[in-house]
Amino acid sequence: MAKQGQEIKKESLFKKIRKNKIPYLFISPFFILFAIFLLYPTAYSFYLSFFKWNGTGPKLYVGLLNYINLFANRPFKQSLMNGVIIFLEYVPSMTLLALILASLLNSKYLKLQGVFRTFIFLPYVTATVAVAFSFQLLLDKKYGLANLFLGFFGTEPIGWLNTPNLARICLSSLVTWRWLGYNMVILLAGLQNIPLELYEAAKIDGATPTQSFFRITLPLMKPMLLFCILLSTVGTFSLFEEPYILFLPSRGAGPMDATLTPVVYLYQTGFRYLHFGSASSIAYALFIILFLASLFEIKILGEKK
Repeated sequence: MAKQGQEIKKESLFKKIRKNKIPYLFISPFFILFAIFLLYPTAYSFYLSFFKWNGTGPKLYVGLLNYINLFANRPFKQSLMNGVIIFLEYVPSMTLLALILASLLNSKYLKLQGVFRTFIFLPYVTATVAVAFSFQLLLDKKYGLANLFLGFFGTEPIGWLNTPNLARICLSSLVTWRWLGYNMVILLAGLQNIPLELYEAAKIDGATPTQSFFRITLPLMKPMLLFCILLSTVGTFSLFEEPYILFLPSRGAGPMDATLTPVVYLYQTGFRYLHFGSASSIAYALFIILFLASLFEIKILGEKK
C-alpha cells in the first residue's frame, strides 16, 4: 500500500509538471542561472576548503587543516578584531543618527521632506569607487583639504590614513556617510507604519513628546532597529570596496593591518597568494561567526516570547 501511494504521488507530480510545463519553462532560466552561479560555487568552495590548491595542478587533501590553521593565523584574528573595532566605532552612532533623521523627516512640521530625503540617501547610490577616492583626496597628508583647512589654524599636517587608530576612524566615517541614508530609509518606513492613534491617545493621557518617543516609538521600532544592526554587523565584517580603495597602496590592509577586514584578507589569500583552499575555509569560518553573532544579537535585542 505504501509503495502504491508513493507511485501515485510520483505520477501526480509528473502530471503537474507536464500540465504546467510552459510556466516552468519560463521560470527555468532563473533556477538554471541560480544553480550555476550560486549553488555550484557555494558547494565547490566548501569542497575546496578541505584541500590545498593553488589553482593549477592536483589538489592535496588536508582535511580540517585549513580550518585548524585559522586559529593560529595572526592576520585572520587581526581582521576579526578590526571588524569588532570598526563596528563599535560607527554602528551605534550611525543607527542613532539614522533614527533621529528618520524622526525629523517623519514630522509633519518639517517642510521639503522629499528634498532632504533625496540628499541624505544620495551617498548610498553614489559609486563606491568615487566616494573612496574622494575621501582619499580629502584626507591626503600633503594636499588634502582637511589638512589645508587645519593649516589655517597653525596645525601641523595629520597623517589621517597613516596612523592605525585614525585610519579606522576615517574608514568608519566613510562607511557612516555612505550607509546613513540607507538605514534612515528603513527606519523611516518603520516609523510611518506606527498608528497615529497611539500618539493621540498618549497625548490625551498627558504624555509629553519625549515620553511618547520612549514609550511608543522605541518599543515599536525595535524590530527595525534590530534589522539595521544585523545588516550593519554583516556589512562591517564584509567590507571590501571601501578599505581596498581608500588604502589602495596596502591593498586594503591600511597601516599595520589596521583596516584589514575578513573579506579583504580572504581576497588577498585567494587571489594574491593563490591559496584557494585556505580562502574557502576563511569564507565558511566567517559565515559561521556571522551566523552566531546574528543569533546573539537576536537573543539580546529580539522580542521575548
